[in-house]
Amino acid sequence: MFMTRLMSSVVLVVLALVTILSGGYLLAAVLFFLAVIAFGELMNACKLTGGIDRGAGACDGNHGVGRGSSVRLGGRMFCGLEIIGYAGIAAYYLLMVFTDERIYLFLALITILVAFMFLYVFTFPRYRAEQIMCAFFCVAYAPVMLSFIYLVRSLPYGVYTVWMIFISSWICDTCAYAVGILFGKHKLAPVLSPGKSVEGALGGIVGSALVGALYAYFLVEKVVSEQEVTWVFVLISAAGAVISQVGDLAASAVKRNHEIKDYGKLIPGHGGVLDRFDSVIFTAPMIYFLTLLLIRV
Repeated sequence: MFMTRLMSSVVLVVLALVTILSGGYLLAAVLFFLAVIAFGELMNACKLTGGIDRGAGACDGNHGVGRGSSVRLGGRMFCGLEIIGYAGIAAYYLLMVFTDERIYLFLALITILVAFMFLYVFTFPRYRAEQIMCAFFCVAYAPVMLSFIYLVRSLPYGVYTVWMIFISSWICDTCAYAVGILFGKHKLAPVLSPGKSVEGALGGIVGSALVGALYAYFLVEKVVSEQEVTWVFVLISAAGAVISQVGDLAASAVKRNHEIKDYGKLIPGHGGVLDRFDSVIFTAPMIYFLTLLLIRV
């Protein structure tokens, strides 16, 4: 298992390097693929897939997805919530790539919500309100928040600042694990994740800030002439590290609620997209907005 997990991690790092350095259409296509998979994983976890009544409903534990709004595509049943979700994600990513006005992304998100409400109203009572809200959450949680990797990469100096997303998530995770093993005594979330400690969480934040400082000092300072960015990167890394740990715990909480071990099996040794990118999903929007606020261009 360790070797499988290690090899998968190496492949992920190589793919991240190639796609993020390339940017543009390649990055957008990879993120769209991950977004679609993540949406499916979350919908499946919430029991919002297919066209049959699965007994346990999305959020209330009693009602399954309505049969009447389902269609069969490629030998598989898709419910109306899935169709709207997948179509909305595709529209969102097309607008992200082919328009520069980011307000259209907000418009796309609102349109997806309205489409869910149309389905709710005109197929009533096939879906419950809880299922509609849960489906919209599935769109906003992974697909939309993952898109901020592309948005950061598209900013001026984005080829440098985009790595802060991964410093704040994967470096934080590694440092938190190491410090927790060595010094962890006080439980961070004893019911949700007994293995995580306060000391580990602080170690992750400090480790991310330190790596962010070194990255900025030795690489970014030579490129960004408008300001000294080392301390800015320290702040962004530390803030991102805090958010990344919330993202990690949030993904674990959803799994606990729905009594599943992993979201999927796409990545050997890791699970699904949401299992590997849980912290990245939360960190990317934070890095985007902090970059806009703190880095002058």
